[in-house]
Amino acid sequence: MRKIVTKPQYPSIGRWRSAPYCSLVSREQELRMNALLYLLTWMSWGGSWLAIKWQEGSVPVQQSIAYRFALAGLILMLALVVFRKLQATMLRDHMYFLLQGGCLFSLNFVAFYNATYFISSGLVAVVMSTVILMNAFLAKLIWQQAPSQYLKFGAPLGMAGLVLVFWQDMTSGNPDSSTLIGVGCALTGSLFFSLGNMVSIRQSRAGIDTLTSNGWSMLYGCTLMLIINGILREPLVFDSSVQYVGGLIYLALIASVLAFPTYLMLVKRIGASSAAYVLVATPILALALSSWFEAYQWSLPGVIGVGIIILGNVVVLAPVSFITRILARLGSSNQTGSQG
Repeated sequence: MRKIVTKPQYPSIGRWRSAPYCSLVSREQELRMNALLYLLTWMSWGGSWLAIKWQEGSVPVQQSIAYRFALAGLILMLALVVFRKLQATMLRDHMYFLLQGGCLFSLNFVAFYNATYFISSGLVAVVMSTVILMNAFLAKLIWQQAPSQYLKFGAPLGMAGLVLVFWQDMTSGNPDSSTLIGVGCALTGSLFFSLGNMVSIRQSRAGIDTLTSNGWSMLYGCTLMLIINGILREPLVFDSSVQYVGGLIYLALIASVLAFPTYLMLVKRIGASSAAYVLVATPILALALSSWFEAYQWSLPGVIGVGIIILGNVVVLAPVSFITRILARLGSSNQTGSQG
């Protein structure tokens, strides 16, 4: 006769730990994952500004963007096929892939690349921070998604900090028509980026995996750039220099294959408005790299601005209980000091 072994009966978790404790642990794990996704996106996109600078030269903008997302899309799709993670989709989904590819992986970068010809990359970064407000407005308008309660405090801090960081760039010359064109291009790119965020929300609600959506959208974005290049009748050229190829590989693998999925996962987890705050923090790393490679000179307003941006990050990402405890401790310490 086969001996039947039964599993020991342990007390339920409710007898060991209270429900509020379990909820707290789950909340802490969620915050750690959000912080990890935020950090990966910040580090990846922070270096992309320098890599984009390395793309400037003899290769037309639309071709550089096509090369970037052809490489990124093919690598991502190949990995999904090899590991059997490519999700089956319908024809209707590909209409949204095309829309997302146009907004996130092509037209927005055309606008940003061209903006840098008229204004400094620092000012472009300042303008791009308006994506936070665009996301909040469009998410409410299209998806009835209320913005984070922390955003209304953190976003103004972040944008004020960015203005201080790039104060010298914005006050270095008199505004002219080229400045207005540059700001207009940067705003156009920011609007495309924000619309792409709204499409990604649709993909998430339709149950489409982020990697599958990104893979198809990148290929559609590349195709759109090649079509525009054909309309412009530009011959295909390629720069084989180490700087151009190195920047291309970074933009394709790190800034695209890695960063876009992590960013869109943040959009899914914490909402488009809060996720967009990473665009405020990204220029800090870009400035650090610029000071190393391009001899960027830090100023006192810039240092103060970085501190304000960090404070804005804490406000946006930290839970209310954490901020409340800090304020309570500050209040108690002030009371103790006054009594002493």
